Amino acid sequence: MDKKEPVRLQKFISQCGIASRRKAEELITQGKVKINGKTAVLGDKVNPDDKVYISGKRVVMPKKKYRYIMLNKPRGFITTMNDERGRKCVAELVQDVGERVYPIGRLDKDSEGMLVFTNDGEFANKVMHPRNSVYKYYRVTVRPDITEEQLIKLETGVELDGQKTAPAIVHVVHKEPGRVVLEMILHEGKNREIRRMCEAVGLEVARLRRTQIGGVKMGMLKQGDWRDLTEKEVKNLLANPLVNGRVI
Repeated sequence: MDKKEPVRLQKFISQCGIASRRKAEELITQGKVKINGKTAVLGDKVNPDDKVYISGKRVVMPKKKYRYIMLNKPRGFITTMNDERGRKCVAELVQDVGERVYPIGRLDKDSEGMLVFTNDGEFANKVMHPRNSVYKYYRVTVRPDITEEQLIKLETGVELDGQKTAPAIVHVVHKEPGRVVLEMILHEGKNREIRRMCEAVGLEVARLRRTQIGGVKMGMLKQGDWRDLTEKEVKNLLANPLVNGRVI
């Protein structure tokens, strides 16, 4: 139940595990449900502070145990919890978590690195909502080389599907003949955005790995492994640390 918004009475009863919504509606129409001592009717809503009784027995919403999981996704897995085509899904990698959790955002099949899962829908929406501008950090290996002009285009925005991408932070980490390692920092989440941005300026992506979300780094977590985030890390997912005006 949302901390602020009221919910329909039959939905509240269902979320408490008492009965299905249809059965809850029957209980309401039979006059067996009361809110704060008053007999309820269909259409009534419940606030967090309301006291709900069914046949004289208090109904209380059970406390939900929220989980926040970091996974180091390997290549070859799609970011979905099931797939009709039988492809490998990230669900296979978190099946021993003990709770039903879902990924916040995506990484495409050929990309790897940090994915966060949770069963806290409100928190997931905060991380994904554009107004919060949560930066994601990627280590990107491109071929064959990169020019200053290409770097500027990636940073200032590239036109994809008739729209210009948001400004990004891009810098060269390492160069060797035939390949360049970049760090790219973005807060948009368009489908295959980095690959398409690089392709648009004439670069081929050989490897793409997400290393950090907000203020949380993946660190030394092994590919295919997951771990619970600490309370501090959960808060820091929405943080975008800056040093001298640049995201770090």
